[in-house]
Formats: sequence, C-alpha cells, structure tokens
Amino acid sequence: MQNVNEIDELIKIISKLPGLGPKSAKRIVLKLINNKDELVKPMANVLVQIYKNVTRCNSCGSLKSNLQDCVNCVNPKGNFKKICVVEDIADQWSIENSNIFQGYFHILGGTISSSTQRKEDLLINSLVERVKRDDIEEVILATSATVEGQTTAFYIQESLKKTKAKITRLAQGLPVGGEIETLDDGTLFSAFKNRSEINSS
Repeated sequence: MQNVNEIDELIKIISKLPGLGPKSAKRIVLKLINNKDELVKPMANVLVQIYKNVTRCNSCGSLKSNLQDCVNCVNPKGNFKKICVVEDIADQWSIENSNIFQGYFHILGGTISSSTQRKEDLLINSLVERVKRDDIEEVILATSATVEGQTTAFYIQESLKKTKAKITRLAQGLPVGGEIETLDDGTLFSAFKNRSEINSS
C-alpha cells in the first residue's frame, strides 16, 4: 500500500468513529477519493460549518446552531408541560424517531460516575431552573437502567424535590442494564406508556 500521509491520517481519524475499524475506514477513504467532487468537497464544506456553528445548548443540552435559537428550547410544535430527561443526544434522537413522546427534552451529557463524570459537569441545575421557569408539570427520567443511570436519576429526583413537578421514570420494557439508544420502538412505547411516579418520601 502506498504511504500517503494525508490518506493515512484520514484513515486514522475515520477509524475512531463508532463501529468502524481500519478496514472499514480504508474502504470509506477510497470511496471519498474516487468521488472528490460529489463527496469530499460538499462534506468538507459541511464539516467546516458544523465546526464553526454547531454547539451544545447551555440550557437544555441539545445540539443547536449558533445562527438560530435552540429548536428544543423553543419548540415550534407547541407549549409543552413535560420534559424528558435523557443521557445523551443519541437517546433523544431514538425517542423522537419513535414519535412516542410529545414534549421538551433535557440532555444531561452523561451520567454521574465517580470515575468519569462529576455532577457539576451535567446540566442538572439547568434542568431545575427550566422546571421552575416553565411551570413543568411532569419530568420523565429516561436514563438508562444501569447503575450510573439509576444513580443519576435518583440525584435528579432529589434535586427536584422542591418543585411542583410530578417525577416519573420509564418502567416496563426497559431492561436492567439496557441503554435507551439500543431499544426498539415497541420497547420504548411500552416504557413510556407504563412509566410510574416516583415517591419523594
């Protein structure tokens, strides 16, 4: 194989993407090189725009463009009274694609973990502010059924004790140790439909 620095660097970068190894990265790079005008040029332009303009919203944690208001915070579809709390963007997208939930999302950006994540790094304080400011009636905790996900859900529950919002958690259909983004629509539907209220006592 020819040693071209630019190609080697691109293969290394693409290999870091989820689900892709060196072999898959090489095939992708060859496809790009053989289709410079159709793929490389428009992709390069879009990546530059994403790098410059796409950021994480400081209020809800969703992705937004610096050129416009956060669509998640200012939802054009209606003035909702529910917020669904998820760990990351992939979870939000999975729930949105299922059309199960109509309301706002709050993306924490991870879970509470002694080794990788601090409470201060998550948008929990922002969540409490949103619930109070927008008179939210229900907060749905859709964190994963892992130890970290349940620890995070408990901490959020404690943080929201002084608000008037009802706090519910996804129930049947959500397997222990499961992650939201890997669930099918039927499982998500069952989890949302059978969510239960969390007692604050």
